[in-house]
Amino acid sequence: GTYGDVETAKLQEGRTAPATAGPGWTKVNCPCCKSERVDPLVLVKLGPKVRPETKRWLLRVIGAPQQEGGAALLAHPGEDATGNIIVLSAPRCTLLKATEELGLCKTYNNGEMEAFSYNDRDNFKDSDNMEAFLTLAERQYMVKYELDGLRAQKDLRIPGLLDGYTLHHRDNIWRKLGSAGVIVDMLPLHNPDKLKDLSKAWYSGNQLAQPLDSINGYFGNSVAFYFSFLDFYTWSLVPPAVLGLSITYFSGRRAGFSSTGESVSGSAVTSDDDSGPAVGGHMIQAIFNMLWSTVVMELWKRRSSSLSYRWGTMSLAERFAEPRPGFHGDLGVNPVTGRVEPLFPGWQRDLRMALVSVPVVGLFLGLVVLGMLCFYWGEAQVQQLHRDWDSLLSQTLLYVPSVLHIVYTNVLATVYKTAALSLTEYENHREESAFENHLTAKVLVFTFFNCFAVLFHIAFFKQDVPLLRKRLASLLVVTQLLNQVTEVVIPFLVDRFISAPHRAESKDDPPEDKFRNQSNLPAFPGLFAEYIELLVQFGYLSLFSCVFPLTAVLLLLNNITEIRTDAYKICKLFRKPFCPPGANMHVWQIAFEVLSFVSVVSNCWLLLLSPWLQNLCREGGWSSTNVLLVAILVEHVLILVKVVISVLIPDEPDWVRKKMEHIEFTSMQALREQRSRQITVATVYLVSS
Repeated sequence: GTYGDVETAKLQEGRTAPATAGPGWTKVNCPCCKSERVDPLVLVKLGPKVRPETKRWLLRVIGAPQQEGGAALLAHPGEDATGNIIVLSAPRCTLLKATEELGLCKTYNNGEMEAFSYNDRDNFKDSDNMEAFLTLAERQYMVKYELDGLRAQKDLRIPGLLDGYTLHHRDNIWRKLGSAGVIVDMLPLHNPDKLKDLSKAWYSGNQLAQPLDSINGYFGNSVAFYFSFLDFYTWSLVPPAVLGLSITYFSGRRAGFSSTGESVSGSAVTSDDDSGPAVGGHMIQAIFNMLWSTVVMELWKRRSSSLSYRWGTMSLAERFAEPRPGFHGDLGVNPVTGRVEPLFPGWQRDLRMALVSVPVVGLFLGLVVLGMLCFYWGEAQVQQLHRDWDSLLSQTLLYVPSVLHIVYTNVLATVYKTAALSLTEYENHREESAFENHLTAKVLVFTFFNCFAVLFHIAFFKQDVPLLRKRLASLLVVTQLLNQVTEVVIPFLVDRFISAPHRAESKDDPPEDKFRNQSNLPAFPGLFAEYIELLVQFGYLSLFSCVFPLTAVLLLLNNITEIRTDAYKICKLFRKPFCPPGANMHVWQIAFEVLSFVSVVSNCWLLLLSPWLQNLCREGGWSSTNVLLVAILVEHVLILVKVVISVLIPDEPDWVRKKMEHIEFTSMQALREQRSRQITVATVYLVSS
């Protein structure tokens, strides 16, 4: 079968328009799902040795009704039955059932957001028009969701494969086909017209506002939440940046521009350099940033809940859906859903985390500390060697410990990511979000330790404020430049001069070739590196900015360009990713809040190291014990203030809280009415019989 003439003509004009339903698409039996136009949503690439009978069997499974063990999707074989691609779409009823299973909220006929119910589907706005009812990202994810949920209803042999790849009862079909080499890739398809419009509204013009609803509609919740947070956090840097500039300017005017230059550059600073107004400014900035970090995170939670309501993801029900493909256990009846599925006791998972995951993570953190200690030991040795030899060779050797430490940490980070993935698989989480959260938490702890261990060592053990200032300034400048080069410049050059020539296409190319070209793009690496970058920034600012007031200024300048470069990168340099519905930033939000509280301890300790403050205490006759007790008291008072602020600023705006309560009430009311109808039907049946 081929795409319809209208479809081919429009695709040749460079647009991924809906296909005219022809003999190539699998048929649907449901009258309300029949349509003359089919939207190509997902591309599946088959292995090079897949036989035609295997592909025909796969097409039947994909198109079969869910009651018969199929995915109830629309499938097109591409050019013919021997080709290596399958193009997928989804009919109306499949999408509506997935909307209910995922727990999405949609607009009711009265204009209010309600938890979607398949039985009440006709009362939801635009429920007869899937392009208006669901976003492109939601429809594409639902196709993946249905395929990931395919399970064999009985033992059967896959046509065209060896007996070793026999499907057993309740085996995950899609995972089995992947391990057998039948399925080698699956990706959501770009819509060139929508992508072009989004690019113009996002990064091509001079606009400052982020088109968040368009980002959510095209790329999905997780990408939209990241860019919303990046935008919110960037503009939240303006107050500390203004304060930092003011402190630098006024301390420079009073203490002399030369001393200010030394302070910022990180060269040796005498007690006079840190005296008077300069230290007073640093104290103001430390206290301001401690409170600023709390206010920012509390206001972000309010914005996050508003966006979650607007995008209909505030009542997701992933725990009621099918288990993720990698989940395994003994077959049994789920006591919540009543479905037959693999079951795995929660206490076994907790035991695995406590006895295996935690010790292994602790071992890697110990290796980070060991590497740092070896770095300092090696640095001391080569410095002594340089003093003894004072030659060109000894001067070159001064760089060896730093280079070896960088290589060591990078290798350790690579090994740790593999270990973290294996540990999370071993823990056997049922939901995909739980798996991602635990994996992210493991890598997050290691990365945080890796990034901040040296700074904490300089601040708390060596107690060398000038060295800390120097290290922080160099990290801010060098790290931001390296990130821009590695994240954007290198991928752009690779795409422009290496990958793009192989993806060259013309208007006359068949649509299947254009779909294949999208699969030649590198896979989107995810948002982990982007969140880590923001978290490290947040740490530099909240933990150590009192020793370098220009921290917020440098971060603000970097992030203004980061918004556009990240947008360009996801639109042009990578494949379109699958994005599951999400209600917030998940574990990342917790990480930012933890950093906010750690900043209190860090800043109080750094202020104690100020020569000006130490001289003031000595002149007042205070003992070191009394100074420490006062610092602990101030720290506890500041933590109390942060807690009070977090309580006074509700996590949800009042209007969102009322809407959520209304959704919960209407859901309970609908459930009561459904049970009442079931009881009435059962009573009538008993009376009549």
